Amino acid sequence: MKFSSKRKVIQMIVISLVINGAIPVVVYNLLTNYYSSFVSLLIATLIPLADNLYHIVKYKKADAFGLFMLTGFILSLLAFVLGGNEQLILLRESMVTGLLGLIFIASLFFSKPLIYHFAIKFSAADAAEQKGKFQKNWEIPYFRTVLRIMTAIWGIALLGEAVVKIILVYELSISTFLAVSQLIFYSVIGAAILFTVVYRRYAKVRLDHLTHIQ
Repeated sequence: MKFSSKRKVIQMIVISLVINGAIPVVVYNLLTNYYSSFVSLLIATLIPLADNLYHIVKYKKADAFGLFMLTGFILSLLAFVLGGNEQLILLRESMVTGLLGLIFIASLFFSKPLIYHFAIKFSAADAAEQKGKFQKNWEIPYFRTVLRIMTAIWGIALLGEAVVKIILVYELSISTFLAVSQLIFYSVIGAAILFTVVYRRYAKVRLDHLTHIQ
């Protein structure tokens, strides 16, 4: 990755941490002087939602984090309607990541794991050519093992993020949890991405070696 690209990614992460973490903490603390803790927290969660709605309107599409926030906010409203509490609102994104983690793990029991389909969908340029290449490589046992390992790691990471937050939400104050939740999220996702990049490079070298032998 070029230096300019790395800097852009870092800037995006910092901005997201401020919008999704720092600002909601400040707003929540200010609103608790006038409203109940539950209402203050619900209003504070509107900030990340507004940011993602702006992203959708401006770029005419929702990114992965935007979908997380939108789904999470719907879960927050559902918790409110059902008489939920602050903990359910704080865990809204983790409900989504936990569910996704279970889906990743469950896909290991199907003919092709979730990473296989994601790799085809999000690979570049020529989707037909890429699909044909993946279908050919799928005949190689090592390639199947690599994709299943990647799928398992992402499933464990997403499910683990949800479990950690479920524990912390009952151990930390609301303000503290709001401050650290995004750090936990990005740390887990960052670790999973780093593993994927490093392991993919290692696996590609070995896969190329195996295909040349054949």
